[in-house]
Amino acid sequence: MGIENFYTFIISTLFFIITPGMDTIFVLNKSIGEGRKSGIYATLGVNSGIIIHTLLGALGLSVLISNVPSALIAIKYCGATYLVYVGTMALINRKSKVNIDSSSHRNGRKTNSYWSGLVTNTLNPKVALLFLAFFPQFIVPEQINNPIPFMTLGLSYAIMGTIWYITLSLLASGFSERLKTNPKTMFHLNTVSGIVFILMGLLVAY
Repeated sequence: MGIENFYTFIISTLFFIITPGMDTIFVLNKSIGEGRKSGIYATLGVNSGIIIHTLLGALGLSVLISNVPSALIAIKYCGATYLVYVGTMALINRKSKVNIDSSSHRNGRKTNSYWSGLVTNTLNPKVALLFLAFFPQFIVPEQINNPIPFMTLGLSYAIMGTIWYITLSLLASGFSERLKTNPKTMFHLNTVSGIVFILMGLLVAY
């Protein structure tokens, strides 16, 4: 399939997904404020956005590599720099807390949750940057201009994200209370994630 170190990709992706960010807060807000079904719809919307980013990224990367062969080297070092940056920011912000807004109306329309998740994720430039910097590190150089490996990685990312966020939706109440009563949970999670991302970036650059 033109993919290398797939198990490393799976582990790395898991850290990306479980590290609390905008998507996590969005899904939790929907789950707690409007119920589990809204959380699930929000999950499907967010990961539909992942698929859109995957399609756009696969096509854009193929065109870029075809026209500028040296872009592969540039992408490699940009990817390494970005991973180190993500890790550093995770360490700097490891004491931050996820604030859950439970004041939303529980009777909100479920389809609105889907479209909100889709639009929020699709219009997030950080997701596009992540894919263009991260995915090429796991594609065989000879297949870098082939969109199939990129799309395979994106689909894997979306499947993992869907499983994680649906689980989060089902356990949202208990999960949010645990974060509120035990601030060390976020601290330890961001510490581990930060170290992993920095090591990944150094390995990619090397």
